[in-house]
Amino acid sequence: MPKHQEVRALPYSVAQMYDLVTDVARYGEFLPWVSAVRVRSNSEDEMVADLIVGFKAIKERFTSRVAKVRNRSVHVDYIDGPLKFLHNDWTFEDDGAGGCRVDFSVEFGFKNRLFETVAGQMFDYALRRMIGAFETRADALYGVSPGINNSSAISAA
Repeated sequence: MPKHQEVRALPYSVAQMYDLVTDVARYGEFLPWVSAVRVRSNSEDEMVADLIVGFKAIKERFTSRVAKVRNRSVHVDYIDGPLKFLHNDWTFEDDGAGGCRVDFSVEFGFKNRLFETVAGQMFDYALRRMIGAFETRADALYGVSPGINNSSAISAA
């Protein structure tokens, strides 16, 4: 089962990164392979959303429940779709210098072993593209703070 964890130091505030991650309705605008989004419900502490994710002729719908703790964390649990399970966590921590530390982890398993094998081969590439898409979106929305380089990976597992 593919699993990935990464910590990034970013030149954006905790509030900015939290807002970006929880703006699921706009994922189709910047995340690769997301072709449509439908937010079923959304409150201060929870969201349920459908994402249509596709690559070439293959398209799948994923439904997830998103637990939110304002400016602290986002936890995603899979409800329905082609996966056996999906757990995705984001935590945000102020770095004391105007930026933040973002801890991202994801783990999932497909119901179909063949899909899991294929996904495992593309997993690292797909994650790098998606994490890069969040950073590019943050650059576009917030700009890069003067004197601070763009993100730096602190660790990856």
